[in-house]
Amino acid sequence: MPARSPLTAAAFTLVALSALSLIAGPPSALAQSPAPAGAKVFFIEPKNGAEISGPVAVKMGLTGMEIAPAGTEKPNSGHHHILIDTPLKDPKSPLPADDNHRHFGKGQTEATLELKPGKHTLQLVLGDHNHAPHDPPVVSEVITITVK
Repeated sequence: MPARSPLTAAAFTLVALSALSLIAGPPSALAQSPAPAGAKVFFIEPKNGAEISGPVAVKMGLTGMEIAPAGTEKPNSGHHHILIDTPLKDPKSPLPADDNHRHFGKGQTEATLELKPGKHTLQLVLGDHNHAPHDPPVVSEVITITVK
């Protein structure tokens, strides 16, 4: 009978992580933080229908919850994300970070957006410590602005 080669630490880690992913599910299946009833996120500025000369000054509002930086696991808290020209595609998964999904993980409530001239849609989504929407999602109305 041939001798078995010992399982290396790297191979063992790979096997363990694979088994864990089968049990826990993919990373997008992270448990969502609960949102209290009545929590609302909204744009203070700009207003829906605004015609703006760029750059676009944005002020974000929140009621019923607190702002906390990304990575801070605190009940009834989160941080802002602005969706630009895109809908919220999967309210159960962490938000991507790209030109259409702007993250404000330091707890910012004001921002300046450089947007090309033309019509744009904006929506706020409050993300939890893992950048995932809460359950239920705390999202603003979608607003439309025109950048001159």
